[in-house]
Amino acid sequence: MTDLLNSMNTELKSNVADIRAGDTVRVHMRIVEGEKERVQMFQGVVMRLRKAGADASFTVRRIAHGIGVERTFPLHSPRVEKVDILRRAKVRRGQLYFLRKYRGKAARLKEDRSMYDRSKK
Repeated sequence: MTDLLNSMNTELKSNVADIRAGDTVRVHMRIVEGEKERVQMFQGVVMRLRKAGADASFTVRRIAHGIGVERTFPLHSPRVEKVDILRRAKVRRGQLYFLRKYRGKAARLKEDRSMYDRSKK
């Protein structure tokens, strides 16, 4: 049993982005349609990050045509090409399910500017 777990952990991606709840991300996902393959992007706010080794996943929420759309991505999936972090937000929760009840400007999160502050380096 431990051999199986060790073999699964060696297949994990090593270049995973350091994403957190509250980050606005753009996920590049490989989509197969028939015989063709293309890359589709999904941009939104990370609502939840589940760290569980090979089963790690994160949920991204965005508003499309006035309707909230949430999509869960496996972190170590070969279908996820890359994850771009566009901005970080100051949040005090690990899971941002409260965003579901807010619309428009009320659903904004305060930006964390510390990653841009050059004086702290």
